[in-house]
Formats: sequence, structure tokens, C-alpha cells
Amino acid sequence: MGTKIGCLAAAAIGLLAQQASADPFSDLAALPTFYTDAAMKTMKPMAEFRKAWFAMPKRDRTKMTKTCNDPAMSKPHAEFCANLQALGGAN
Repeated sequence: MGTKIGCLAAAAIGLLAQQASADPFSDLAALPTFYTDAAMKTMKPMAEFRKAWFAMPKRDRTKMTKTCNDPAMSKPHAEFCANLQALGGAN
């Protein structure tokens, strides 16, 4: 009985961790590098945005690109995704 409960608990924790990391915008500490202010309300100019984008690891850029391609996920980050699309969705 104890083994079953332990396995179920481990599976539940795994599923919760996977759901929590579904939004790459909430996971990345690098996201503030795209903004001019600490409140992350004003995007940097495109030249600086591009530099910050290509400074990120490819794995993180791929996650963000996929998120921006999902209309439901990209809506809260519309300005960021618009800049990404202007770069051609570059990976």
C-alpha cells in the first residue's frame, strides 16, 4: 500500500512540475533582458532585442518560438511575440 501511494505521489509531482514549466516566459530569468524597465512594460529597441535573443541558449529560443506560435499562449506576450515574428521566428 505504501509503495502505491509513493508512486502516485511521484507521478503527481512530475505532472505538476511539467505543467508549471509549460510557459517558458515564466521560467526564464533572461526575459528581463528584453525590456528597458524592471516592470517589463517597455520593450528594448529591435537591435537590442535581437542581440538579447541570440544571446539566449538555442533550447530556450526554441521553447519561446513554439509558445509564440500558439495563439493562446502568445496573447499575454503579444509585443514580445511580435518582435520575435519580425525576426522571422528566428531560432
